[in-house]
Amino acid sequence: MKTSILATFTVLALVSAAQARPHRLPAAPKVNAAEAEKVLAPLRQAATACFADTVLSNPKATAEARAGHWYEAVGITGFLCRPEVAAMIQTHDRLFGAKTGERYFKGAYVQHLDQQLAERLQPMFARKAVASAEPPVEKASAEDSAEGN
Repeated sequence: MKTSILATFTVLALVSAAQARPHRLPAAPKVNAAEAEKVLAPLRQAATACFADTVLSNPKATAEARAGHWYEAVGITGFLCRPEVAAMIQTHDRLFGAKTGERYFKGAYVQHLDQQLAERLQPMFARKAVASAEPPVEKASAEDSAEGN
């Protein structure tokens, strides 16, 4: 009888001690920041290039971008860049620990995405505006021939 009571208390003590310990994620590996940047920079550039290309390929997203609504523009077409974003997130997780990649993407990366897209796309918008100010080639040649008569 004493043995079964003692065994019960021992099991209860072990179970309560096991429950009291917090579950921790594995410690993030020690990473050289310069080495991590060498790995992440091309992935970040690929994701940004994908967002820029998909915004330009969709008229509604392009209109939002021209208006300076970068997040809305990316929101329209951003799902097309899932592979690039996933590669960046997974690599960040591998370098810095589990769940860090998604925090990085939603935080630091997205904070600067509008600026990066503006730097890439504004020159294209400006060139198209200048080019569209001139009359079409067909109209200009018709006017020139009418003046020549």
